[in-house]
Amino acid sequence: MTEYRVRAIMRTDIPTLTAETPIRRAVAVLVDTKSAAAPVLGDDGALIGILTQKDCFRPALHASYHREWTGRVADHMSHEVIAVTIEDEVIRVAEMFLEHPHRVFPVINGSSVAGLVHRSDVLALLSRMG
Repeated sequence: MTEYRVRAIMRTDIPTLTAETPIRRAVAVLVDTKSAAAPVLGDDGALIGILTQKDCFRPALHASYHREWTGRVADHMSHEVIAVTIEDEVIRVAEMFLEHPHRVFPVINGSSVAGLVHRSDVLALLSRMG
């Protein structure tokens, strides 16, 4: 199992957002791409947060009640992000999914975001190997 690295199962065709993206647009991006989350990148392309579907429920509910979307990604994203690297072993990431309630972790290569690793993809690999 130790020969499997995150780079082998991560998803690279992912949406990214900026902190200034209007939340309505960000919700549309997640829905249209059927993504569980999107990394939020700073001006230099570095990871500064993550916006998940769960983060979008409060502004979506607000909009459904008040017929008005307000805010931007920075107002709703998680600022403290748990990320993995492309070289991390999948078994380590599986253990991280046990420790944290997250469904997805951003994958970092150096100082840039390389993709996302989903809990479901790690579980699928484990089930094939077991």
